[in-house]
Amino acid sequence: MAEDRQFDQLVATIADRVRQELARGSAAPAARAPAHDHGHAHGHAHGPGSPCKAGKGECTGCGWSISRRPEDVRKIVDLGAHRVSASPGLQGVDVRQDLARYIDHTLLKANVTRDELKKLCEEARTHHFASVCVNATNVAYCARELRGSGVPVVAVVGFPLGATTPGAKAFETKEAVRDGAEEIDMVINIGALKSKDYALVLEDIRKVVEAAGNHKVKVILETGELTRDEKVLACAFSKIAGAAFVKTSTGFGPGGATAEDVALMKAVVGEELEVKASGGVRTAEDVDRMIQAGATRIGASASVAIVRGTPPAASGQKNSPRKAMGGY
Repeated sequence: MAEDRQFDQLVATIADRVRQELARGSAAPAARAPAHDHGHAHGHAHGPGSPCKAGKGECTGCGWSISRRPEDVRKIVDLGAHRVSASPGLQGVDVRQDLARYIDHTLLKANVTRDELKKLCEEARTHHFASVCVNATNVAYCARELRGSGVPVVAVVGFPLGATTPGAKAFETKEAVRDGAEEIDMVINIGALKSKDYALVLEDIRKVVEAAGNHKVKVILETGELTRDEKVLACAFSKIAGAAFVKTSTGFGPGGATAEDVALMKAVVGEELEVKASGGVRTAEDVDRMIQAGATRIGASASVAIVRGTPPAASGQKNSPRKAMGGY
């Protein structure tokens, strides 16, 4: 009993300190970048029919440099830019392909076929997505399909409920790694967190991290099920347990990723962990919002539509008894 009280006190201390840091951060005024002058004050007005002649320090934000200076645009993205401005009506220029490196191309429905998995892997090769993310039973097949492509396989563990034992999740993790998974996305024990059984929550994550060895583990919080304090605690436990990422949602629960949750999670984990936004991310604009909020990885099944800038297809899971956020 004394140990339980000490553990509860530790958790309360962590939560209080995180709240203080968040309050301090929100009190600071947000820095705003100066607005671009969209005029042509430096005398280099141009449009689609003429090259961009702006010199260093002269660009006025006309937007045509995307098509006239594509090499410069690629360099800017490589240096860390998450968004590039373009003129209204600019067509035929594929700049959203640069989002592919953030996206785990995902297919987690229960009735997935080998043909669908083959297509998933072909799309991942074509667009150079960050990974493909599949159920453990499909890891070996996808690993074979992607051999030599440089695209890794991610396996989900304890998916989608998180309501299995730490030992079961550890065993599932070891099998997935053996079959070729290079990253593990595990679902937290939501019931234990809500019951304030924090020792079980911590053990659950630690067992998976240990079983994964040197492979990255992402902890899925299922944010739509949690209060703000529970999100804070889940992030803190993930950090203590040695996870590499915290992740918003399974895509099968109530609600999906929000920029507000991503920002909160990033504020808690800081630079030591990364944040993955998943659940209902369907467009390039959704991805932009998540990246701006602090996400460095995106889980999506509409990945191809996102990088092509086309409308996402309707979810094939709309008749599922469980609510699916577009399959992820």
